Amino acid sequence: METSTPHILNNTVSYSKFVGFVKLSKLRLGWLVVFSAVITYFTVATSVNWLHIFALSIGGVLVTSAANGFNQIIESDLDKLMDRTKLRPMPLQILSHSEAFIYCFITGVVGTIILWLFTNPLSGILGFFSILLYSVVYTPLKRITPFSVFVGAFPGALPTLIGGVAATEGFGHVTFFAFLLFLIQFVWQFPHFWSLAWFNYEDYEKANFHLLPSKGGKDEFSKFQILAYSVFLLLVSILPFVFQFVGLLSTLACVICGFALLLQAYNFYRLPTNEYAKKLFFITLLYLPLVQVALMTKS
Repeated sequence: METSTPHILNNTVSYSKFVGFVKLSKLRLGWLVVFSAVITYFTVATSVNWLHIFALSIGGVLVTSAANGFNQIIESDLDKLMDRTKLRPMPLQILSHSEAFIYCFITGVVGTIILWLFTNPLSGILGFFSILLYSVVYTPLKRITPFSVFVGAFPGALPTLIGGVAATEGFGHVTFFAFLLFLIQFVWQFPHFWSLAWFNYEDYEKANFHLLPSKGGKDEFSKFQILAYSVFLLLVSILPFVFQFVGLLSTLACVICGFALLLQAYNFYRLPTNEYAKKLFFITLLYLPLVQVALMTKS
């Protein structure tokens, strides 16, 4: 039986094709995406259809796998340059471009069909659109403009919208509550991703990626934007209460989480080191699921 652990052959890292496809899919990220979609479904739905939940889970993972895989195909030569990505299956030639493309095409089509048939057509359309936006628009923009992060925030937040749409009947439609949940995840991505881009800045520079808000990189404008969007995130998180979708307890949890994130963003603003950026990134990882669970309770 082949091991899933990379091993060294002639000073070169190697692993099986099966592991290569798993790494191409980035399944851990895929399940985080599914969590956002499913918890939004529970938050928005008036009644739960477990077939919808199953379809969201499987379809969501497949669609996310396709988007991640197409991204790695397009950036295979650039991934060789960065320490954080050089052991991916494409730079190591564990998978050929044709193998990866066929895999991503199949997972993307099957995932879209599952969402379309077993939730509703609009969910399938949004899933397919997220693949296109992530791989065809966001991916090439990373080397052109910092605006790429804004573009990438749309497919990054679409899982919440897909989950909310899956909870509706017929063709599917976007409720205002689902839009607000989408908006929270959309804004969350800026402090989340920019803190990641800060402590990986030197690595990203090797591939000429512009992933901080300023083309100047680690400058005053970038750190101010991280702080500003952390404030904006706190404000956006109370909108479900303003529009009477949730109660005081849910809102209090959102405010506490928001202030915790904002405090760390302020600490980073005062001392913009990689260490503080990593702490902020860690806080953002905790923030989103905690807020989503709090809003799901509607208490």
